[in-house]
Order: sequence, then structure tokens, then C-alpha cells
Amino acid sequence: MVSVYDSRIVGPLFSEPEIARLFDDTATVRAMAQVEASLARAEAKLGIVPQAAAERMTEAVGGFVPDLDALGEGSEQAGVAVIAFVQQFRAHVGGEAAQWVHWGATSQDIVDTALVLQLRDALGQIANRLDRVITSLASLADTHRGTVMAARTRYQQALPTSFGLKCAGWLMPLVRCRERLSEVRPRLLMVQFGGAAGTLAALGSQGIEVMEGMASDLDLACPPIPWHTQRDGITEFGSWLSLVTGALGKLGQDAVLLAQTEIGELDESAGGGRGGSSTMPQKSNPVTGEALVVAARLNATLLGSLHQAQIQEHERGGVGWQMEWATLPTMVVTTGAALAKTEALLNRLAVGVERMRANLGPENGLILAEAATFALAEHMPRPEAQALVKQAARAVIDGGGHLVDALQSRTTVTIDWSRLRDPSCYLGCNDALIDRALAAARPV
Repeated sequence: MVSVYDSRIVGPLFSEPEIARLFDDTATVRAMAQVEASLARAEAKLGIVPQAAAERMTEAVGGFVPDLDALGEGSEQAGVAVIAFVQQFRAHVGGEAAQWVHWGATSQDIVDTALVLQLRDALGQIANRLDRVITSLASLADTHRGTVMAARTRYQQALPTSFGLKCAGWLMPLVRCRERLSEVRPRLLMVQFGGAAGTLAALGSQGIEVMEGMASDLDLACPPIPWHTQRDGITEFGSWLSLVTGALGKLGQDAVLLAQTEIGELDESAGGGRGGSSTMPQKSNPVTGEALVVAARLNATLLGSLHQAQIQEHERGGVGWQMEWATLPTMVVTTGAALAKTEALLNRLAVGVERMRANLGPENGLILAEAATFALAEHMPRPEAQALVKQAARAVIDGGGHLVDALQSRTTVTIDWSRLRDPSCYLGCNDALIDRALAAARPV
């Protein structure tokens, strides 16, 4: 194994076949051929190449079967496969039309525009999966708005909260990622056409018209000028991918922690058969949650390489360009896989409602310490209330009992002790906050 993405053994942990196929060699060459045909069609409309040649190239795209090994040799010799690709495509087109293949273009025009076509297809799938995850989380947030559990800060129990509000916390970063996508998309999905040095010199005064024609033909945006070494759109997209997997990684990390044996509030393996151990039959490891954390950390690491690739030389470079090839497709596939795994996890997630309630510590009420402080503060100075609650909490920790009982024995103030004893009565703006999150997600 050289890459986990190519491994049939561990690949399913990291990859997602449907999106990975969009970036395999066959798909890449097909996209390059589509770009060559689009270039010819745009040029034919302007009378630069014969209409018959453009029609022949368009026909030739579907039946083109490249020699991938020869393309690999061409890449090793030239640093890019386009020279060998053009030779093969010309031979396939044949006849008089062959001489018009690649007219006025440079290798990077073909590679970059082909990549944009691949990214557009991948973005469609990623956006659909993101929408489904958002919908699932919104449903969980609404369903479990009354499922009381312990909020944890710095790994320690803090106050009562609801599982619905936790789901809303998972939801909102993904909603914002969905909103960002509408801004990222037009800056990413742009045709690349600049000729050898970005001046379109080979096409004289018609170069910009050809660029605009290709953009229209491929349904892509047309940039003001060629972007050969302006890689901010690519880097911004990589950052977006890392934001998505980062949000999913936070969800996965929480799910892993809540699935620990001692906590047992979530079970991502409902129905059995997942996360088993080779020697311990009682175990059910949170393998999907772990995979989401791995995806987040992997994309965050790769993003650094993508930012390094943004530093390119003069009008056209080589080093940064090749770094993108080694980085961006992996990030895209990782994101698609993480979304697919999250969708599956949410669909089979078992929420331990009773275990969540039990973990609140109803036998001692210590999680209600803040609630008790503010209730008492209505009848005495807050520092005095804090000191009283701290004293009662220490007594419970040392000798057992319930916090409310310990407080009642230490003060004569009259408050609603039965209400104070119920964690579900100290959820603050829980329902209103969930409603706000659902409203934000509704457009998706």
C-alpha cells in the first residue's frame, strides 16, 4: 500500500468510491478531452478553426481510450501529461481535424479547467450530502430538545443541558459552511484559458472572446484575466473542505467521548456488527466517530500543503501546481467520505436517554450547584450564596446525601426546593436556542 485511498483493505475507512471515481485517471483524461473539444467549439464560432474540426473533436471525446501508461511516461518526462495526451487525442481525432487540437492553449489551461469540471461534479455530491447531514441534525435537535443530559466543560460535568441543544451545536457550523459555499463556488468554478504565458498571444485579438466562449460552453464563470498562478480560489476551496471536516470531526469527537463505557450516552453501533474487537467480545468501538476525527485532522494537515502550493513563480509555475495534484483531490475525497460516514452514523445512532438522565447524578444533585447559587442569591448576597452552596457541596462529597437537602438544613430561606431538585428546570433558553438554530438551518 502506498496510499490509503488506493487500498482495498483500509481504503473504506478514508475514501468514498463515488467521489473518488471523479478523480481517477479515466475521469481526468475524459475531462481534459472535454476541455479540448470545448476550446475547439469556442474557436469555431469565431472562425478560428473549421466547424468540421470542432464537430469531429466533440464526437471523438466519447470514444477516446487513452494509453495511461504512456501518459505516465509523458508526465515523468515533461512534468505534466498534456503533451502526451494531445498526441494521443490528435491520433484519435485523425484526419484534417487533428491539427486543430489544442489550438492556442497551453498545458495548464487544459489541466486546470479539467480539474474545475471535476470539482464541480464533486461539489454537487458534497453539497447534497451536506444538506442531508444538516437535515438529520436538525431533526435530532428538535426530537431531543427535552432529553436532559450533563453539559461538560473541560471534560467535567458542568450544568444540565439537552441532547437537542448539543445537536444544534453540531448543526450550526455546517449551516455556516453551506452558506459559505455560495460564495466559494463562483470563485472556484472558473474557466482557465491564458495560452503559454497568460497573454492569449497565439489568438491575437480574439483570445478573450475564446476564453468567454469556453466559459459559456462549459457553464463556468469567466475570470477577468487568466489565473495560472493566482491560486487563491483553489486554496479557499481547500479551506472550506477543512472547515467541513473540522465541524464533522467535532461531532465525531463528542460521539466517541459519549460512547465510552463509563458514560454510555450514545451508541453509534446500534443493531450490532460494528466496532468489534478481535479478543474482547463485549466491546463496541466507536469506529465511525474515530474516522471523522481522522478526516478532520488529515484535511487540516493537507491544508497547510495547499497554502504552500499557493506560492507560485511568475506567470506560470510547476512546483506549487504539482503540490495541488498531490493534495486537493485527497481533501475532496476525504470530505465526501466524512459526510457519508456522518450521515450513516446519525441514521443508526442510539441515544441513551435514560443513561443521560442517570449520569446527571440525581442521587447527589451536585450538577445543580449553579442553579442553587442563583436561587439563593435572590434572598442573600451572591458571595454569601456561593459560600453556602460550596459548603453544602463539600458535605455531600464527603458524606453523601443530596445537595438540596444539605442546603435546606443550612438555611431558612424559602425557595421552591422541589423545582430546584429537577435538572430539567435549569435549562435556561434551551428551547429558544434550538428554535433559533432550526430557523437558521431551514433554508437548507
